[in-house]
Amino acid sequence: MSNDWLEQVKWDQQGLVPAIAQDHLTGEVLMMAWMNREALELSVQEQRAIYWSRSRGKLWRKGEESGHVQKLHAMQLDCDGDVILLKVEQVGGIACHTGRRSCFYRTLDETREWQVSAPVCKDPNAIYAKQGGSSE
Repeated sequence: MSNDWLEQVKWDQQGLVPAIAQDHLTGEVLMMAWMNREALELSVQEQRAIYWSRSRGKLWRKGEESGHVQKLHAMQLDCDGDVILLKVEQVGGIACHTGRRSCFYRTLDETREWQVSAPVCKDPNAIYAKQGGSSE
């Protein structure tokens, strides 16, 4: 099988590309993370979202700690070739390490203040109990 599709991705200086996870049914943006070539290839092979954790310097299979796996339904590349869109099924309905459905839960109001606009679905300490509340 050819890897020409990987050559069309414009990787940054660190060999990464931003990836946006979107609910495949509703279109809701769930989160943004980074992928390297291996993460992108493995995501296609395993049909689940696999990212590159910049803070840990290693591959990160979404849901490996929380159980909140992202099943891959489709993948798209933007017109410039420098952003990946993952259309996913969010297992457990929680994408954010804060226990919310989406990482985009703060909205700028008319006074230019960030307001929390989405509830916590599950206490992060309960999600990450074995790590004492750490995030993915």
